[in-house]
Amino acid sequence: MSQYSRRRGEEKRREEKEKGRKGKKREEKGRKGKKREEKGRKGKKRKEKKRKEKGRKGKKREEKGRKEKKRKEKKRKEKKRKEKKREEKKRKGKKREEKGRKERKRKEKKRKEKERKEKKRKEKKRKEKKRKEKKRKEKKRKEKKRKEKKRKEKKRS
Repeated sequence: MSQYSRRRGEEKRREEKEKGRKGKKREEKGRKGKKREEKGRKGKKRKEKKRKEKGRKGKKREEKGRKEKKRKEKKRKEKKRKEKKREEKKRKGKKREEKGRKERKRKEKKRKEKERKEKKRKEKKRKEKKRKEKKRKEKKRKEKKRKEKKRKEKKRS
């Protein structure tokens, strides 16, 4: 084997080795690229998932907010209704009290009027009795006087 062919063989082997190394490198590069691509795709997927999750959470939060608002509105309306009912009760109570007061006043007036009339009637009766008594006494006195006169007249004659 000549020196030339040996060198040529070595060169060929070296080239082959180099080629293999380069191929490996290229393959490695390709693999890394694929990995990066995969990573990118996964990242994209992850980001998309996160975005959807965020959206879902946002919707959930919005729903929660809406429900809270609804609950507060319901509470407010209930409070208003109770307040109205309480006011109505108060108003009715006042009205009833006013009615009762008027009724009592009316009855008191009636009672006083009755008392006044009764007093007047009794006074009238008392005066009448007094007048009759006076009349009776007067009659008795006159009768006595008349009898006395008659007696004296009889005695004189």
